[in-house]
Amino acid sequence: MAEELLVPITSDVDVVSARQKGRELAAEAGFSSGDQTVIAAAISEIARNILMYAKRGEIALRTVMNGDLDGVIIVARDQGPGIPDVARALQDGYSTSGGLGLGLPGARRLMDDFDVVSIPGKGTTVTMKKWRRRHA
Repeated sequence: MAEELLVPITSDVDVVSARQKGRELAAEAGFSSGDQTVIAAAISEIARNILMYAKRGEIALRTVMNGDLDGVIIVARDQGPGIPDVARALQDGYSTSGGLGLGLPGARRLMDDFDVVSIPGKGTTVTMKKWRRRHA
C-alpha cells in the first residue's frame, strides 16, 4: 500500500490543492487525462462540502493495487455536524444549503466505489475509489 498524502481542508485554496494533488496522484498511477479530471472533480465536490458544512477537515489520498487493478482512494474526513439522512443527501436535488444538491450524488456518479459514513454531531467520512485495469 502506498504512503498516504494528507491535505488539510480549511479554505478555498486547500480545495484547489487537494484537487491538484489528486490529479497528480492519478497521473502517477497511470490514469488517463479524462479520469484524472473526473477524480479531481469528485475531490473538489467533497472538499467544498467540508468547507461549507464542517468548516475544516482533511482529505487523504493514496494509490492501491487490487489484482489486475490500480486504484486511487480518496478519504475525506471532518468533525462537522454530520448528515442526518445519508440516503436523502445522496439524491439529486437535495440540499440543506440552498445549492443545487448535486455535490454528493455527482461525486458518487464520477467514482467507481463511494461510501458515506456520517454520525450527526460527530462528523462525516466519505471514501471514494476509482479503478483502472493495469496495462489497459
